[in-house]
Amino acid sequence: MYYELIIYPLFIVAILFSLYAQIKISSTYRKYSKFYTRAGRNATDIAKMMLSDAGVYDVFIGRVRGNLTDHFDPRSNTLALSDTTYASTSAAAIGVAAHEAGHAIQHAEGYFPIKLRGALVPVTSFASRMSWIFIMLGILITGFAYEASFGYYILLAGVGLFAVTTLFQLVTLPCEFNASKRAITAIRASGLYSDDEIHAAKAVLTAAAMTYIAATFASAVQLLRLLLIVTGRNNRRR
Repeated sequence: MYYELIIYPLFIVAILFSLYAQIKISSTYRKYSKFYTRAGRNATDIAKMMLSDAGVYDVFIGRVRGNLTDHFDPRSNTLALSDTTYASTSAAAIGVAAHEAGHAIQHAEGYFPIKLRGALVPVTSFASRMSWIFIMLGILITGFAYEASFGYYILLAGVGLFAVTTLFQLVTLPCEFNASKRAITAIRASGLYSDDEIHAAKAVLTAAAMTYIAATFASAVQLLRLLLIVTGRNNRRR
């Protein structure tokens, strides 16, 4: 069909972009995880400094196993830093820890995109589990002429659920960009780091941001494909 001329190239672009983003974050993090800063402050120190400067004192900073498993959990108000970040003085670790501290500050300040993202988490969890079940069931049922209308609505519900996951990806973008902006601003304002060290931390966060952009683009392309399938099935049942 005519839309395949658009969708398939977009799928190829999405796949290549995602692969590039994963390679970029891996290579950039690996490079700057060996670039140790001269101030002698480790990643945990920087996270504590950021939180203190923002007047946030109720966040627990803990350690979690793994590499690049760093995250902020608003449910327990815990900032978890990975084994490779927690005590490291590398530019990569400093950037990652400051980024996660940025999320903690967003939560404390009631930053609207992070509140919206939090509200979408339970809905998105359900949608991600059920969307493809509905979609595949809908496609199967629409194959029977006498059940075409029923199958169409099942399919439509599945696409609606998938749209929720795409929305979640979109809402995540400003949260990530803002956290990185807060991180670099705090690192620069501390006066502890040289321009090349700040540049290194920024390079890691920029590469990480690219993975979120790639995931959002891939989700949007998939949603477009599903909408075109729905349109085709709707025309067929008339």
